[in-house]
Amino acid sequence: MTGTSAVSSPEPDAPSGWVPTWALGRAVLLTGLLLVAGVVLGRVDLVVLAAPFALGTAYALRRRPAGTPELWTGAAEGHLVEGGELAGSVTVGNPDRIGYDLVVVRTRVSPWLRVERSGLAGQELREGPLDRPFATAVPAGSAVDLTLAGTALRWGRHGIGPAGARAAAADGLLVSRAVITEPTRVTVYPKTEPFEAVEAMPRAAGLVGAHHSRRPGEGGELAGVRVFMPGDRLRRIDWRVSLRAKQLHVAATLSDRDAEVVLLLDVLAEAGRSGGIEGTASVLDTTVRAAAAIGEHYLHRGDRVSMLEFGPTARRLRPATGRRQYLTVLEWLLDVRAESWPDEDDDQVFGPQLLSSDALVVVLTPLLEERSAQMLAQLARSGRFVVAVDTLPADLPPPTGRGWAEVAFRLWRLDRDVMIEQLREHGVPVVQWAGAGSLDQVLRDVARLATAPRAGAR
Repeated sequence: MTGTSAVSSPEPDAPSGWVPTWALGRAVLLTGLLLVAGVVLGRVDLVVLAAPFALGTAYALRRRPAGTPELWTGAAEGHLVEGGELAGSVTVGNPDRIGYDLVVVRTRVSPWLRVERSGLAGQELREGPLDRPFATAVPAGSAVDLTLAGTALRWGRHGIGPAGARAAAADGLLVSRAVITEPTRVTVYPKTEPFEAVEAMPRAAGLVGAHHSRRPGEGGELAGVRVFMPGDRLRRIDWRVSLRAKQLHVAATLSDRDAEVVLLLDVLAEAGRSGGIEGTASVLDTTVRAAAAIGEHYLHRGDRVSMLEFGPTARRLRPATGRRQYLTVLEWLLDVRAESWPDEDDDQVFGPQLLSSDALVVVLTPLLEERSAQMLAQLARSGRFVVAVDTLPADLPPPTGRGWAEVAFRLWRLDRDVMIEQLREHGVPVVQWAGAGSLDQVLRDVARLATAPRAGAR
């Protein structure tokens, strides 16, 4: 379990962090009134009647704790994915030698962490949302856990807490100052949608990997048969062709090399309403989940994957391979946020020079701004292999305002469709993200175009 803890800050008028309750005030007041009345009126019975209150209060105050409660919030370690089971806890500790008669605990939880069952240690978990405080006794030198169980609804870093607790001791005559703890951040990774793509890649540039390049070399795919040359391996000799041609021939192969895939995320605007894993998806939801799926696909095949944001911060993740890079990609995606970007100085923040000329650039964009289309056209003119993935929700509802809102929405849709067709005419394939097989045909076309001669970038 990971978590944070906090201890209350003692007030100047309460050095130990404990303050009297109304019960203590009433006991002292009643005892004093009885004693004064007994002395003034000369009645012994009133003094005798005040004795139990005085003795009981004095005995209870002898069991006065010195330290305030300690509080921790925590969550189970591990990789939590959208839709996965949440396991969190709020722990109340008693560092004192005297037990707490009652401790009341309450905590906040992020709305994207749905708590379905909760309860104190030793008790059966209660079904339902976390909408009430919990009360328990905490013996001396021990701790009690409040268990939280539920479901993680959306990717991101969400908080369990802040949590607060107050303890009562000395038979309810003293109560502690409120103890507040900072929230614990729970990391929820995006759920990767099923994604499979063809093995054809525009151009391979590395030294290892599962994709076949267009260059000859040591590999597993047959490229043809040619005449034996000095330096060829003997095991490559094709004896059947050599006997027929009466000259040594060898089997030529294509080298197996890794491809570099750049995932370019357009974060200029957000649209749609996020409903978590069980509801509708916004632009950022589709972008993050698609990027995680595409990155996982190519990283598991030994390719190099890098990330880049098209936005004011222009965050970038360097290309790498392997499982470590996959986990780094997931962590990087958790910080994706939609941010507006002033029109001026666009070229100073982003340019094609940031991308390798041999990389496949997959641009995840909702195409909500003209600058996004200009960026795609600029990449295509620079000679990059570009694929645009449309992340705008297909079921995006029109605005509900009065007047011309619905008509304006339809006109905007038509204008956006025209922009997409213009991009396709300029050689930028645009496909709607639909999970498995979304990019198959586009990657085939890009790989075929990559083998044709092309003019250099001007």
